[in-house]
Amino acid sequence: MSDETARVYYVDGDIVPADEASIPVTDRGFLYGDAAFETLRAYGGDVFHWGAHADRLAETCDVLGMDHGLSDTELRACIDETLAANNLEDAYVRLSITRGSQPGRLTPAEDVDPRIVVIVEPLPRGGRGSDPVWDGPATVQTVRTRRIPDRALPARAKTHNYLNGILARTELRVTGADEALMLDSEGYVTEGATSNLFFVADDALCTPSLDGPVLPGITRRVVLDLAREEGIPVRERRFTPDDVREANEAFLTNSTWELRPVETVDGISIGDGPVTTLLSRLYDAYVERQCYETEE
Repeated sequence: MSDETARVYYVDGDIVPADEASIPVTDRGFLYGDAAFETLRAYGGDVFHWGAHADRLAETCDVLGMDHGLSDTELRACIDETLAANNLEDAYVRLSITRGSQPGRLTPAEDVDPRIVVIVEPLPRGGRGSDPVWDGPATVQTVRTRRIPDRALPARAKTHNYLNGILARTELRVTGADEALMLDSEGYVTEGATSNLFFVADDALCTPSLDGPVLPGITRRVVLDLAREEGIPVRERRFTPDDVREANEAFLTNSTWELRPVETVDGISIGDGPVTTLLSRLYDAYVERQCYETEE
């Protein structure tokens, strides 16, 4: 669908035109960021790794203490209905669950009347021979804004309160970098504002471990599985910014970007390389097998 004015979204049980989609100002997702979400990608009409996304969404809701009462099957049906209503098979998908309207109180009520919102936008076909959605390799800049400690807000919880990432991204206005590299309170590397980080050093694929405030990305998990299957040594631990700046190659991952090579970190040239190229090719082949059902 090329006409954006014809796009429709799912809002609280109804399919509505995108320019008319709205929620009440008393919704807790609007008032307090009290809502869970997942960003997903559909390939060939199939929601990629829906089970893993559904599990992570359930974990976020558990962290929030939000018992919305909806099954994974019901949530998936909301996504499928929205994709079908837009005649989209390859798309960006964002699924949100808010606690609903509970005005005038910070403490949430135990009883939840959840509000479901699904937003979709077209993306190119994935898999073999696909074109990336990103515009060139990423420039990355280390920022002053630190990642929120897990004891304050668990990194595994994807909530509507994204101020930590927003503040990190606003720092990039000076340099014009594409992504922020965020550190934890002790100065170790965690992740980007909206991405997981990988780099290659000493012939090993390195990525910050989930022991720190790092989102357990779905794409991150797939990349690690592909690397291990290929026999690429993997190191998951704490790394310093210098470890990244001295890397042989680096890339970022998220559901929309898939694998995006890193061109520079803090102005230092990094670039992609054979490991990034190999894993990108393996990822495309994996998507092809999983979602487009073609023969090897």
